Amino acid sequence: MSPLSSTNPPPWEVLNLLAHHLDPKSLAIASCASKSWLISFSSDQIWQPICTTHYPSLSNLKLTHLSIPYHRIYAVAYSATKRRQKPPSRPRLFLHDLIFAIDLRTKNNVPLLTIAKPVNELCADANGVFKFDVNVDDCEGLEMVELSEEVKIAWNVVLKGWGGAFTMMDCEGKLSFIPGAEGWFSEELPSPRCCSSDVASGIVADMKLGICSRRGNGGKVRVEKVSVGMLSIVNWRYVNVDDGLRYLQHFLLPND
Repeated sequence: MSPLSSTNPPPWEVLNLLAHHLDPKSLAIASCASKSWLISFSSDQIWQPICTTHYPSLSNLKLTHLSIPYHRIYAVAYSATKRRQKPPSRPRLFLHDLIFAIDLRTKNNVPLLTIAKPVNELCADANGVFKFDVNVDDCEGLEMVELSEEVKIAWNVVLKGWGGAFTMMDCEGKLSFIPGAEGWFSEELPSPRCCSSDVASGIVADMKLGICSRRGNGGKVRVEKVSVGMLSIVNWRYVNVDDGLRYLQHFLLPND
């Protein structure tokens, strides 16, 4: 009978030769076969070149922490890479949960526009970004104002049922722009509550007005449409809807 019978495991030299032809996943599976295979397939001689190739920076930990085996370093680095590549979870907040409350008035507190509408009733951007148009034609009693009028601007997002509210914008400005061409940006919005206040959110709120003028009104204009959105200051593009909802849920939902 051959010395390598089914009752005798292959010598470690054979396992060592085999190990150099296996990928990291196969090595991990093989090491679960038995205690002797675990010892053979977990040796630093096998895992050092694998670690150095895939994660050279973390491999340097071995220089100061001699007791950490290379297979453990690889496992930690691999898990970190997978977590980084994992897509974010779906938001727990939905558009139909939200109400946009928008208020525009003169510095003398004369209301120019007051709106409180469910977000799912607004006109969403076709590109799937967090940008919404509010048609104000159905709003009664809209005032006519001078283009140079100083105004107060406020935009709040309210959770239906008054479970929470978050201020997106609260500022002052002038109606001194070309109709439909410009608007206002908020200051950078606060970081989510899970982060320190020193960590920037990288997000600002945006509001634009569409205005119209009519003859015989002495150069006065009237608000016709409002557009609101959420932009990233990294690339000055609107964030997508899911990212916007994920941001808002930190402030509107409990225990988030």
